Amino acid sequence: MNTFGNIFRLTSFGESHGAGIGGIIDGCPAGIEVDMDFIQNELNRRRPGQSKITTPRNEADKVEFLSGIFEGKTTGTPIGFIIWNANQHSSDYDNMKALYRPSHADYTYQQKYGIRDHRGGGRSSARETIARCVAGALAKLVLNQLNVSITAYTSQVGGIKLEKLYSEYDLNTIEDTPVRCPDAAKAEEMITLINEVKSKGDTIGGVITCVIKGTPVGLGEPVFGKLHAALGNAMLSINAVKGFEYGDGFDVNHRGSEVNDEFYDKDGAIDTRTNHSGGIQGGISNGQDIYFRVAFKPVATILMQQHTVDQEGNEADLKARGRHDACVLPRAVPIVEAMAAMTILDYYLLNKAR
Repeated sequence: MNTFGNIFRLTSFGESHGAGIGGIIDGCPAGIEVDMDFIQNELNRRRPGQSKITTPRNEADKVEFLSGIFEGKTTGTPIGFIIWNANQHSSDYDNMKALYRPSHADYTYQQKYGIRDHRGGGRSSARETIARCVAGALAKLVLNQLNVSITAYTSQVGGIKLEKLYSEYDLNTIEDTPVRCPDAAKAEEMITLINEVKSKGDTIGGVITCVIKGTPVGLGEPVFGKLHAALGNAMLSINAVKGFEYGDGFDVNHRGSEVNDEFYDKDGAIDTRTNHSGGIQGGISNGQDIYFRVAFKPVATILMQQHTVDQEGNEADLKARGRHDACVLPRAVPIVEAMAAMTILDYYLLNKAR
């Protein structure tokens, strides 16, 4: 399955060490002004080599649009695009061609298809997510017209985490640090930890928090097609994601009387005094801020010797080479935003179709 979405749909193609990564976006409304600088900036936020705490793979990640845009606006027809790969070091993977890397997709991919591209994981590589950032950027441009904003940030790296609710931070400062954390002091601690882990050839995981403001009331379905289920599906499709929670999530050590979101009349409009529900009730958006958290595991490629087996089951030792992230979170922030943007726009269009 290489297609995401119902009405606003992305079909992506390409492999990590192939000629390039691309996609076709269908269902994008016509007449949307395409801000190329904005789209390229979204890709720059995800690109490798952007700071000392990310992989040094040097890719310009310049997007080339092939169709669906005329005189700077979308035409309503399929939008084709491609990002050419230019800085692959495929030889870095020669020593693991016949080996199964621990906690990677190598074994399952080989068993399912009987063939796999060992260079950087091929199709299962996180490089595929650049196509999502292109589609997500276009979705954001549409959502901007609806006054919907989406902001994600790093809220935890290892044991270092932000303790306050998102509303207590200035989310405009996220890009001020390479780790993309709105708390400057915590950001420095996170960077120190990432550098320490990186120096040992190891990796570290963490959590990204995402906030969606301005979502209209009524997106999502009450049974199948719940909005939070769609967001969960989108987030869990991202490489290295291991968990998703929205609203209070797994913080269940409370009674109903403490966390029920009471309604009240706010200047002639219905509002809630609290937002423990995370902006979604009964699977449907209620107009409050939608906020959720996404857990990322430590990157599976570590520059340390590990034990494994080859394709015939023979015992072997493996030490990976190459350029890899010690912590994927800073580069995953725009990917989380992109998947959230595609989901919200898709469910907005579904609701319009009703």
